[in-house]
Amino acid sequence: MDAGTYRLRLDPAMDPCPTTCALIWAEGIDSPEPSTEMPSFLGALVAKAQSVGEEHVPLETRQRVRRILRYGKYKPSGRGKPASEFLLRAALADEFPLVNPPVDVNNAISLETGLPGSIFDADLCGRDLLVRRGSPGEAYVFNPSGQTIDLQDLLLVCRQHEGLWEPCGNPVKDAMITKISASTSGVIAVLYAPSDEPESQLLGIAQRYAELLESHCGALHVGCSIVRALD
Repeated sequence: MDAGTYRLRLDPAMDPCPTTCALIWAEGIDSPEPSTEMPSFLGALVAKAQSVGEEHVPLETRQRVRRILRYGKYKPSGRGKPASEFLLRAALADEFPLVNPPVDVNNAISLETGLPGSIFDADLCGRDLLVRRGSPGEAYVFNPSGQTIDLQDLLLVCRQHEGLWEPCGNPVKDAMITKISASTSGVIAVLYAPSDEPESQLLGIAQRYAELLESHCGALHVGCSIVRALD
């Protein structure tokens, strides 16, 4: 698949840029109905995490990921921790969430690597995305009950909407406006890695993510690319 079809930009105002991102996409997926059983690849990861304990994701990795988010008023602690830490804790408590096949793939990769990820309905977010910091007063709804998250200084993925870059995801909680539903036919995902993450290692993770979207979600076309600040 032509990588030029999908684009992720890193805001040059983030200097120094704290992250290197993997962009993953899949087209022609099966209708994402709610998950009722844990897939085998995810079950194996949960079992491994429970066997190893908290160090399934090494402390150094968790600290490096938190540094991606720590900026200005935003502190990656409490409810503001990266989603990857919530998933690790859920696995250890035997309460790992099942959502739908694409989200389950995202969560599996996050549990496996310790890297937080966002995944969107491609038709709702578009194919041109931007990563930037949140501005004062920005917020969005992240769940069906209408709860909001304050986005000031948080690392955001934004879609183009009415001529503006509108936030739709971040390493903590994604927005309701671009979430996957049973009508989703294509997805775009972003993995957030520290800026010094080896490109070959991150590319391998992105390729596994794409392969799971193909094998578990029935995608007809998949692809991935790595986006650094100098791209």
